[in-house]
Amino acid sequence: MDHVTIHPLDPDDAAPMSGLRAMVSPFKGKVRGIEGREQFDALLERVAPRNDVTFATDTVGGISGVWVRPAKFRSDEAIIYLHAGWFMFGTANASRHLVSHVVARVGTQAFIPDYRLAPEHPFPAAVDDSLACYRGLVKSGIRRIAITGDSAGGDLALVLASCVTAEDFPAKAIVVGVVVQSPLTDLSLSSETYGTRAEADPFFTRSQAAELVHAYLDDADPKHPLASPLYARFSGLPPIRILAGDDEVLLDDSRRYFERAVAAGVDARLDVWMGMPHGFAANVGMLKASERALDAIGAFLGGQSRKV
Repeated sequence: MDHVTIHPLDPDDAAPMSGLRAMVSPFKGKVRGIEGREQFDALLERVAPRNDVTFATDTVGGISGVWVRPAKFRSDEAIIYLHAGWFMFGTANASRHLVSHVVARVGTQAFIPDYRLAPEHPFPAAVDDSLACYRGLVKSGIRRIAITGDSAGGDLALVLASCVTAEDFPAKAIVVGVVVQSPLTDLSLSSETYGTRAEADPFFTRSQAAELVHAYLDDADPKHPLASPLYARFSGLPPIRILAGDDEVLLDDSRRYFERAVAAGVDARLDVWMGMPHGFAANVGMLKASERALDAIGAFLGGQSRKV
């Protein structure tokens, strides 16, 4: 389809990817419960930080989190960055280094909310917190917002965009664009790549995903539009860019959402990176694909900010 870009595997990335696969293969599909939180945060803390940004804890809309700010930025613009972690793992603080690479490229401040995690706080707690954060930004004087997220945060970002761009949503700001990396979009887990990419994915299995999603949803309908953006409203959405790896069971979550967005008239683009797994953009300094993906995010959000 138009607006789909396939990025070939860079030869320089082949060796480090082979090493990464060998390192993580014994743990594939094994991280399931809250006991994995410390390990998840430790992995994100290893992302090489930028030295040209600052970090500050704050509360926005009643939701605690972390501001990540470049040296120069407009006070009426902000990025909401919703972190990864299958709705069960992750913190704003652990994600700050990855987000620093985004804000440095865009030149816009970002707030990472510490939305509530399952299973202690099941659906729709994370959605409610995302909406509260958006409302808080608008109330503070932010007038132009980009919505971003990765993995489960990508799910929340797309749900948030669908909610706040509805005509009857009360708190208004200009949503300049949405960028999501390897998003979950269908919590019914009906995507074919749970089977076709089962061997290629170095991290996740369908059974593992089912346990994690159940912990988040509890008894909620997985096709509820606030749970699965694939079944949410598409009309009126801003430009969307989706980045995914070819070697991940969630690949069709990205492809199917993109296809429905385009069919609904949304300005959407999908980038698929060959040989890359879920969350590959976090491998800054190790993979050329990571740098190029972050460059693509920066170029898109920077371009959208100038357009609108």
